[in-house]
Amino acid sequence: MQHDLTLILGGARSGKSALAEREVTALPAPWHYIATAQAFDDEMRDRIRHHQARRADGWHIYEDPFDLAQRLCGLPDGAPVLVDCLTLWLTNHLLADHDLQGQSDALELALLARKGPVWLVSNEVGLGIVPDNALARRFRDEAGRLNQRMAVLASRVIFVAAGLPLQLKGPARAPMMDP
Repeated sequence: MQHDLTLILGGARSGKSALAEREVTALPAPWHYIATAQAFDDEMRDRIRHHQARRADGWHIYEDPFDLAQRLCGLPDGAPVLVDCLTLWLTNHLLADHDLQGQSDALELALLARKGPVWLVSNEVGLGIVPDNALARRFRDEAGRLNQRMAVLASRVIFVAAGLPLQLKGPARAPMMDP
């Protein structure tokens, strides 16, 4: 069964979140935005404010750093949903020493049950150097596994670099980039 799931991958500041927001807002409101970030320092608070300032009116915002599957199941059928981002969600669970396999399984089941379009934003972190510590290497590996798992489920996968989308999987759509 094909699901209306789009996975948008890219590096930090690549334009992946902005692309996802443009695609979601091309559909009728209301739109649902699940934010997974936790603001532990000023730099992260600034990043969150930047994302908030860019969003148009019409979004229902949910801050959910852990219970992504439960939140997805509680949203109205048919409503467009944006999850930003999977790598922060993974980080939250990794640092809390939660069962990553169990969390990923629950997420997959929630996505399979979802009736309505979903966009997942995730960082592609495996393109750089090998990290110098075990936690960073584990994070990189777990993020790669999670991205692969979501890409299998997704009907569309897009990689964004320098603000430019590259369609990796699924039907092409009209360009959604800013002029």
